[in-house]
Amino acid sequence: MSIIDWAVLILTLVVIVAYGIYKSRGAQNIQGYLLGNQSLPWYHVCLSVMATQASAITFLSAPGLAYSSGMSFVQFYFGVPLAMIVLCITFVPIFHRLKVYTAYEYLEQRFDLKTRALTAFLFLVQRGLSTGITIYAPSIILSTILNINTTYTTLFIGSLVVFYTVYGGTKAVSYTQMLQMSIIFCGLFAAGVMVVHLLPADIGFMKAISIAGKMGRANAIDFTFDLNNQYTVWTGLLGGFFLQLSYFGTDQSQVGRYLSGASVSQSRLGLLMNGLVKIPMQFLILLIGVLVFTFYQYNKPPIFFNSFELNKLENSKYSPELDRIKADYDKAFKEKQIEVNKMNVVLDQADQLLIDQQRKALQQADENEKQIRQQATDLMVKNDEHANTKDNNYIFLSFVTQYLPQGLIGLLIAIIFLASMGSTASALNSLASTTVIDIYKRLIKKDASDHEYLQASRLATVFWGVICIVMALYASKIGNLLEAVNILGSYVYGTILGVFLVAFYVRHVNGKAVFFAALATEAVIVIIGKLDLVAYLWLNVIGCLLVVLLSVIIQSLMKKPEIANEKNSI
Repeated sequence: MSIIDWAVLILTLVVIVAYGIYKSRGAQNIQGYLLGNQSLPWYHVCLSVMATQASAITFLSAPGLAYSSGMSFVQFYFGVPLAMIVLCITFVPIFHRLKVYTAYEYLEQRFDLKTRALTAFLFLVQRGLSTGITIYAPSIILSTILNINTTYTTLFIGSLVVFYTVYGGTKAVSYTQMLQMSIIFCGLFAAGVMVVHLLPADIGFMKAISIAGKMGRANAIDFTFDLNNQYTVWTGLLGGFFLQLSYFGTDQSQVGRYLSGASVSQSRLGLLMNGLVKIPMQFLILLIGVLVFTFYQYNKPPIFFNSFELNKLENSKYSPELDRIKADYDKAFKEKQIEVNKMNVVLDQADQLLIDQQRKALQQADENEKQIRQQATDLMVKNDEHANTKDNNYIFLSFVTQYLPQGLIGLLIAIIFLASMGSTASALNSLASTTVIDIYKRLIKKDASDHEYLQASRLATVFWGVICIVMALYASKIGNLLEAVNILGSYVYGTILGVFLVAFYVRHVNGKAVFFAALATEAVIVIIGKLDLVAYLWLNVIGCLLVVLLSVIIQSLMKKPEIANEKNSI
């Protein structure tokens, strides 16, 4: 990067952190530290909710996912608007009325302590692991720019986020997230415009999409009902709905964001706006990845996008063999370019028969190129069996650093840093609040002063920060980061959501029944997931429905069913 890019990057990060710390001054009690004194307006809630979900993983991995396999991932978000409506009707007013710090406090009022502790434990494990992946994403950037191992950059990024989260609490998180999302929207728009501008003069926006579509990268909608297909309209509407409902309704990283709203109406409005904006935003991010794909049909992409791993191979004893593979790769790319140019011509002729014939030729040329790239990754493993051979997280970053103008490179990299800081800070804040409120305050020290709980919250933030950084050090082995986070969440979100639905709507079920139903369900979900019997989004549906069904069955089999205390039920 140039001096201008470094200046833009450092200035943006310093301003964001300083702004968050300044706005969060005066958080002297646990209510202010964890909930921001419940004083934030709806637009703060909306942008904070979006920033928590839209981590650096979104801006690194989503374009890479579209580049590799197309636009179908957008269907993952089709359940978001429906989930927001249900949340606004049920979860939001209940949580506000009960004046809880965490979602899991309610479960003890409705059921018992062990059910509250179980759901809090499931959340802590899942969110702790996912946050480690979130921290790893921006460390990829620094390692690529500086050409150093991600271990050092992971430690730096993790320490930076832990610092300002410990200092400012939820207000620092929310205020910085509002500014972060404003910068992110502007930067992404500029990136999209620049990709189109860098295409050949005779390739406009629509033709770029058409060429990508003929190569299978514009497949946004799929109405096929297939339990083994990860991304279809039905997995998005059904599986995605259950996942999003559980994520926004029971994951403390999100519940904590809208609990900080000044009122029920402010929290509701913030969530509804998030539901309206999320799908178009994700569509545009994926569209940038498709445009980058078209760009690389006219400009030779690297044989491997992770420059750190490629450099290791270039400096190894296998360098001569790599040179041979690169020569084959250059030849294959030139052959593909010929087919791409032919496609450009037949698209102008609008002859469907010729287009279909050329599409097959182009897809074959693309497949030949992929096979040669695979030879390079196989050679990497031969050189180092621990080499990271998954490079789609590096695709968009490689494009940004090589082709965008000075200044914009620094801004876009700052955006990815900001997204990571926002989502990671939210997660650390939620992990701390759940640890202190649901574990420490309830099970360890029930009568401490407010100041002691505030200090415990800060210590818990540091503790989880260390855990997440350790997890981040192992994140390079898990493939596409965006999918990894959602797969991990699908293992527990359905179970947690099922517990909450029983609490809200199945009044005759008591704590013992739902506790054992949740344990049994989680065991079943792990088995189904490990055996890969269905696409991961369906795990959310299965988990939720199974908890409800088993809790009702277990309750009916108990000799003396205990009716839930009416005053604690809805």
